[in-house]
Amino acid sequence: MMRPANTASVWSLWFDRANLVLAALGCVFLLLTLVLVFIGVFLRYAISLPILGLNEIIQLSSIGVVMLALPSCTAQEGHVRVDVLDQMIGRVGRFIGDLLSRALSAFVLSVLVGRAWLKMLDAREFGDTTNMLGIPLWPFYAFVAAGMALCVVVLAVQFVMIIFGKGRP
Repeated sequence: MMRPANTASVWSLWFDRANLVLAALGCVFLLLTLVLVFIGVFLRYAISLPILGLNEIIQLSSIGVVMLALPSCTAQEGHVRVDVLDQMIGRVGRFIGDLLSRALSAFVLSVLVGRAWLKMLDAREFGDTTNMLGIPLWPFYAFVAAGMALCVVVLAVQFVMIIFGKGRP
């Protein structure tokens, strides 16, 4: 007889998989960027044959690298953090600082998600493309919105975990 799945564990599983998928896509974009830069440099300096529009492709793949890896980095607390005042402000100060930093970050990213979503819709409606190669821009705005939206969820989960004493001390 099968037990009904725990809602929290199902949510956690979905959340972890979404993070993993976005991070894997970010890795694909990073690999693409590395290969393109290597080929571009080789062709430009060894054969004097530059690739047309390579800068556009590298800029767009950089969007994929950063925005798709952002939620995973946030979930693993991999961002640069300076704990200069930790000893001075004490345990309560760190608790308030951790909550405040996550709340402010989630608020700012929420605003940016909304703006990126609207920009994606505009770019899709008007057919915005890159100047040289004509690559559609709306999927990259979608990457920005998706990465930041999942990052907001990560920050909200961390906020709740800190309140209940399961987060960073």
